[in-house]
Amino acid sequence: MSNLSPVVARVTDRIIERSKTSRAQYLDLAAHEADRHSDRGFLSCSNLAHGFAAAGDDKTAIAAGSTINLGIVTAYNDMLSAHQPYGRYPDQMKLFAREIGATAQVAGGVPAMCDGVTQGFPGMELSLFSRDTIALSTAVALSHAMFDGMAMLGICDKIVPGLVIGALRFGHLPAVFIPAGPMPTGISNKEKQKVRQLYAEGKVGRDDLLASESASYHSPGTCTFYGTANSNQMMMEMMGLHVPGAAFVQPGTPLRQALTRAAVHRLAGMTRKGNDYRPMARIVDEKAIVNAIVGLLATGGSTNHAIHLPAMARAAGIVIDWQDFDELSGVVPLIARVYPNGSGDVNHFHEAGGMAWVVRELLQAGLAHADILTVAEDGMSAYAREPLLTESTLAWKPAATVSGDETILRTVVDPFQSDGGMRLVSGNLGRAIFKTSAVDKERWTIEAPCRVFDKQEAVAQAFKAGELDRDVVVVVRFQGPCANGMPELHKLTPPLGVLQDRGHKVALVTDGRMSGASGKVPAAIHVSPEALGGGPLALLRDGDVVRLSADEGSLSTAADLSARAPTTPSAAEKGMGRELFTLLRMHAGSAERGGSAMLEAAGL
Repeated sequence: MSNLSPVVARVTDRIIERSKTSRAQYLDLAAHEADRHSDRGFLSCSNLAHGFAAAGDDKTAIAAGSTINLGIVTAYNDMLSAHQPYGRYPDQMKLFAREIGATAQVAGGVPAMCDGVTQGFPGMELSLFSRDTIALSTAVALSHAMFDGMAMLGICDKIVPGLVIGALRFGHLPAVFIPAGPMPTGISNKEKQKVRQLYAEGKVGRDDLLASESASYHSPGTCTFYGTANSNQMMMEMMGLHVPGAAFVQPGTPLRQALTRAAVHRLAGMTRKGNDYRPMARIVDEKAIVNAIVGLLATGGSTNHAIHLPAMARAAGIVIDWQDFDELSGVVPLIARVYPNGSGDVNHFHEAGGMAWVVRELLQAGLAHADILTVAEDGMSAYAREPLLTESTLAWKPAATVSGDETILRTVVDPFQSDGGMRLVSGNLGRAIFKTSAVDKERWTIEAPCRVFDKQEAVAQAFKAGELDRDVVVVVRFQGPCANGMPELHKLTPPLGVLQDRGHKVALVTDGRMSGASGKVPAAIHVSPEALGGGPLALLRDGDVVRLSADEGSLSTAADLSARAPTTPSAAEKGMGRELFTLLRMHAGSAERGGSAMLEAAGL
């Protein structure tokens, strides 16, 4: 692209050079697998018979071997609102496949936990490693080698990254990711946040809080705030793995079903049995990964993807780090404000112009790569168009030329913020991510005595006891992947927000994660190396002055740490199945490398 930003070009070239060996090895593997598994004919008759024994009317077609057979990997459950709509998808998709002479089978299911349910409780310690589990489950599903293409049904936090990682190891096959869409808008985000803070202050009771939360999370579909789940959907568009415009169309609508139908038809058209072979290994390349980072920055997406994107990239032989995020953030402006970074939710974002607007703006400004292979035949330019139904026919129209709401969407030349709002901060306390797009600029630098905690529950207790009612940097350590699985610490947001609203200078420093729904309070998160194993946070003591500055890109203390012995954490807790994940904790990589034990063990 002639107008590509020099910084985007430089970062991309650096990633390509850094990944040269590992990417070549990955592509060699994909090519080898494509040759070895070019069709189901290599299976013995017994193997093959097992594979279509329950296929009903599709038996004859699958047995013949010439028919395209699509494997569906589904994260359906009916406890998780985002995935409840998937219950009927397989039956629909089989009908859509038959329309074009193809077949489809559910290859397998993957777990799908809800961080909103486990937030602040022991189950959250399984959350990050559920991504590895999902990747492994995806591999198990696809290992039957019965399939010519992969239809991936998943939306939420660890689920899409896990599906991507697992599917990439079968990258000789084409893949389409098929979302189900967000639930309709509930009560205003401002009202929801107000009730949460009143509850944190003890001014309203549990019944009022539950009524408020139930009015926000109220029906099938993805939660409507712009957290990790909806950031996933944005990234699938930016990487070209969706049918264009599929991300934020609500469940149960005719347009939603038409997009699912189009996805099945398109997947069948990308297999080796046609003339437009588009294996996933070629779609997810270095430029696609850069596009995902750029989209994340331009829309103020979830900081969880500072962990997930490195892991997904590694599965494709691509090596990225937080410096890449930081440099891209310097040139990618923030053009979307969606709750918690703004007042509107993803439905309002979609109505204002949505992903078509974002893609059009980024391509025109030379901030995203247009020359990547995508699911769409027309490449990335197709994602700058909006889907619509015209007399029951699916079509696409160009992105709006005027924002439907300038409090939510703006142009690259008139952004909300000149940079993407995701900074690398580093110093003698380690390397961390600071999401500036969610924090008022006057709070980008905080320097204050710290109060050190080893458990998030202790923070809540100290807050209720009035021990934090002052300028303070709250340090919550032993929350990294090796310590306890790196749970999100979203429940810290309301009490810290109360302290900030009282006029105190407040910041959070942690080797744990914060939810994509968190914001407002300045925070250095994912601190690496983590405290367990001797990371610098293990050397801090109450009262040490800590300086966190997004302005300077620094995370440091003036205290002399050299003579101190690291604090020893308490033993890992059992219960809620946490002990079953001990092996993953023992071998997990750093947050900057994706926090995965599976990828570390595989040498990826």
